[in-house]
Amino acid sequence: MQFNSFSDFIAMGGYGFYVWLSFGTCALILLSIFLDSQFSHQRILDAVAKQLDREARIKKAKQESK
Repeated sequence: MQFNSFSDFIAMGGYGFYVWLSFGTCALILLSIFLDSQFSHQRILDAVAKQLDREARIKKAKQESK
């Protein structure tokens, strides 16, 4: 499809509202998935670090009690 002007491109032959709404919705969904995965990754790393600290404290307490 060829457009004569930028406003024709934005209008998309009368379907611009639906086209740009779908693009915006898709971009919003992809951004939310990306951000959620980043936050989940950080939560997992924090949980692993806490678990390692707990295991180290337990091991140290067992060695001190012997």
